[in-house]
Amino acid sequence: MSSVLPHNPFSTLRFGLSPCPNDTYIFHALLHGLVAAPAALRPHMADVEELNSLAQKGRLEVTKLSLGAVTEVMDNYALLSSGAALGWGCGPLVVARKEMSPEEWKNATVAVPGLLTTANLLLTLHGGFQGARQEMLFSDVMPAVARGEADMGLVIHEGRFTYDKLGLTKILDLGQWWESEFHLPLPLGAIAVRRDVPLALARRVQGAITASLAHANAHPDASHEYIRSHAQEMDANVTRAHIKTFVTDFSLDLGAAGRSAIEHLVQRAAKLAGKSLPAEGLFLR
Repeated sequence: MSSVLPHNPFSTLRFGLSPCPNDTYIFHALLHGLVAAPAALRPHMADVEELNSLAQKGRLEVTKLSLGAVTEVMDNYALLSSGAALGWGCGPLVVARKEMSPEEWKNATVAVPGLLTTANLLLTLHGGFQGARQEMLFSDVMPAVARGEADMGLVIHEGRFTYDKLGLTKILDLGQWWESEFHLPLPLGAIAVRRDVPLALARRVQGAITASLAHANAHPDASHEYIRSHAQEMDANVTRAHIKTFVTDFSLDLGAAGRSAIEHLVQRAAKLAGKSLPAEGLFLR
């Protein structure tokens, strides 16, 4: 009889996260052994649009995902209830070098941080921006607008707090638009698990993320150096504001309200794409 144990393809999980302070805050404890991990984790840190693209190809077992990308991957990934970026007052901003009227918005070129991002989806759902979109890294958007390479820029992450340093003006807060239009918190990103990951393991991943965030909330200074080493913006006040804005009670557990907001957004995105939601639902059961 052979003593060779069968290979377990899920003994190591490739885990995608962004370098943004909300992600590094949430996942610090999990990735540094301060809470129990459900399996060996191989972190892949990248811009969220790269993570969206990798999810399209099914490369990561667990990953941060823009909710704007869910329609592209929902047959292969289920959303977890922990680790999400969702809340009130957290929406992406449209900025420009000067004030512009809604009439001028229509044909303006907009620098966007990825076509699969939730920010780009919101820009489409708004309906007032029909000009060309220039795709680039989120960190390049504001400088491109400041140099006159695009009429407007779609700002996410730390840019929400720093656009005025480049002399830019806020044209529209898409989060405020969403909240006034639909009376729901704005879902931006979530953690997704590939549907072929065994259910029991996927549930342990979800629990581990909850534990990691609970540890971060109990020990908020423990992750300071890790967050700072990956952040685009070095100002500690900006980092604190970023975490306060994008890490909310919904990040611990979406609950019914969070799930409803995500379903509403994804249903609208699916209608635009001519798709239907998967029969098994969007979320891990």
